[in-house]
Amino acid sequence: MKRNLLIFGFALALVGLALVQNNRIDRVLSVSAAGRPEIKVESPVPAFTLKGLDGGEYKVGGVRDKPLMVNFWASWCGPCREEAPALKQVYDRYKGQFDLYAVNVTRGDELEAVRRFVNQAQFSFPVLLDTSGEAADAYRLLFVPTSFLIDRQGRLKEVIHVLPPDQLEDKIKRLIAS
Repeated sequence: MKRNLLIFGFALALVGLALVQNNRIDRVLSVSAAGRPEIKVESPVPAFTLKGLDGGEYKVGGVRDKPLMVNFWASWCGPCREEAPALKQVYDRYKGQFDLYAVNVTRGDELEAVRRFVNQAQFSFPVLLDTSGEAADAYRLLFVPTSFLIDRQGRLKEVIHVLPPDQLEDKIKRLIAS
């Protein structure tokens, strides 16, 4: 009986702690979102222009010829490493039908580590460098990897995280068809 009461008390304490933590997270997100327009599905995405590893400049936002997947990542991120083969596979299969920009959150990464990651992953799509963190801030990036699927009109269709290759491919097919 005492053991059951102890377990119940411990569980109750954990639930209370979770509620307090959740409230703190909600307040932090509310404060960090202040002053910036909210990003909503079917709304225009924030525009930005970044330099790529190849020296080119790449623009996100507004009307485009093809739909776009913007993938925020970092070289030190384990889930980003897991996701890399699926990104390469889906891009290689559909590269004429959609664009993929891999935006490295360079502010928290080292350029040489970025180059090694890109070479190992054999990315053939543009890798952009968010050296100031402005693009990540505009998209309210909380963690990597996070991808934004954007239609030809520059509207957000979906936000995704690491998916199995078949699920990622299904989402890209739907994006292309939209």
